[in-house]
Order: sequence, then structure tokens, then C-alpha cells
Amino acid sequence: MKICYIVNARIPSSKAHGIQIMKMCEAFALEGHEVVLVAPNRRTSIKDDPFSYYGVRSNFKIKKLWTLDTVRFGKIGFRFHHLLFSLVSACYAASGKFDIIYSRDDLPLFLLTLSSKKLALESHMGRYNFLTALLLRSGAKLTTISNRLKEFYVSKGVPKSQILVAHDAVDLMEFNTNITKEGARRQLNLPLDVKIVMYIGALKEWKGYLTLLESSKYLSDDIQVVIIGNMGKRLVSLPKTYPQAIFLGIQPYRNLPVNQKAADVLVIPNTTTNDPFELFTSPLKVFAHMASGVPIIASDVPPLREVLSDKNSFIF
Repeated sequence: MKICYIVNARIPSSKAHGIQIMKMCEAFALEGHEVVLVAPNRRTSIKDDPFSYYGVRSNFKIKKLWTLDTVRFGKIGFRFHHLLFSLVSACYAASGKFDIIYSRDDLPLFLLTLSSKKLALESHMGRYNFLTALLLRSGAKLTTISNRLKEFYVSKGVPKSQILVAHDAVDLMEFNTNITKEGARRQLNLPLDVKIVMYIGALKEWKGYLTLLESSKYLSDDIQVVIIGNMGKRLVSLPKTYPQAIFLGIQPYRNLPVNQKAADVLVIPNTTTNDPFELFTSPLKVFAHMASGVPIIASDVPPLREVLSDKNSFIF
């Protein structure tokens, strides 16, 4: 089959969704399908080729479509960009000889409901609005990344038979590295004589990284907190506020296996809020951390409980 995967995101991107999207396309292609990833032609600070940046096989095509990059102008700019890209990508998909149109966005799929294309929506958070309802009632298939998310859509009236639960995953071969803890620390210029507690991921409040940084004030001198993630505008303020922590900034995904090996403990300190991301998220890094063999400490939040337990991690 020929699959068109529409995604309104920068490719490549420092955010986790970038690798998830690329690996999905790679997996579809490995199953024998012809895949075209359609994304907006937005500026990005990452100059590497997407396939080399993520360490993904180049067995599918990437099509960048023209659009006005108005995201930097706030909510109105983002909405305008989203509408414009949805229109452009829907026209591209409708005019191509694709068997399936796959997307994480409901709008471009909704615009294609009058076409003869088979549609599939991948959902990562509990969002059910007018467009989503019409799209799913038209017969589009739905993939969710957790059972909790499936239950949300079932509560909205979506038939169970229309939903597939597909948790995130990792390619275990990519994490089969023989590097030692000492070797990994030398690569990252980290101290060899301490226990390292490491957080890897987005520096968003609901991710709980600030909880870890606050707790670092009370740890003994032989325990070192290390943060890997895009600091953005906090590049100066965070190290000043938490001088006892080490900040390594953003790292390419392909470095993740080595980065994890440098740690004694990997922490996933998600907070408990009513944020839909917290309620339904299934972080890709959970599976990467599990593949590392390094002990995991994680928050006791429902989505993580679907994957983690007291047998494979420490839940708090």
C-alpha cells in the first residue's frame, strides 16, 4: 500500500514527537509499504539530514510543502499556520495515488472525508471536538497510545472496534551498546566518582523536572543531578538557580543510548495535574529507559502504570 503520513511539525525536531514520527514511517516501510512523510517547510536550527539526525533508515520519502511560517506570532499565528498547512497537505494527499492517509492531526483528515481515501488518526492526548467527532463518524480509524486514551474515546461514543491501542516502543538493536558507564561519562565530560541521577526530556513543568532540581538541593555531595533537554530561554537562569546540577542541553536522539548509560538512575518525575498530556501521555523515553537496563524512578501516574510496575522500576 501507499501511505501518506501528514504531520504539522518541524522535521527534524528536538522534540520527542520527531523521532516517533520518523520511526513510524520507517516501520511502515519495513512492512513493505511505500511511505511519504508530508511536513511543512519550516525553518529549523537543526541542519542535519533527518535520517542521520534520528539514526533512521532512509526507506521512505519526506515531502516538505510550502506554507507561511507564522507560528512565532503566537496563538493566532499558529492557528493560521495550522489551517493553511492542513489545506495544502489535504490537497496534496487528495491528488496523490495514496491508499491510506495517516495523521496525528484531525483537520487535514477532516478535509479529506469527502474523498475516497482511507483515513487513520493517531491520538496522543484526549481531544474530542466537533471535527474529531465528524471525522470518526465518517469511518476513520483511530490509533491511541494508551488504554486510558482508548477508554476516553469510548466514553465519547467511539466504537471499540474502531480503535487500536499501540503503545510507543523502541528499536532494541539501537540500544544494544557495549559502552561502559565510565566510557559514557567520559564522552559527556561527567564526573566518574559520584552517583548520577539523570533526567532526559522536555523541560516543561508538568514533566516534573523542577521537582527533581528542587530535591537536588538536599542530596549529599556524592549524588549528582544531570539534566539533558532543550533549555531554550532558561539557558542562563537554570544553572544560576540550581548550580548544584549539571545541564548538558539538548542532545541528538542518536546519542540517547550512550547518554542513558552514564546514569546510575533515570528519573521520570511527571507531576499529577489535570493537564491532558499528564492524563494520557505515554512518554517515548519510558521505553528507551527500559531498554537501557539502568534503574528507573517514576511518578505514580496512570499512563506510566500501563507500562511500568514495581517489578521493572521504582514508583513514587
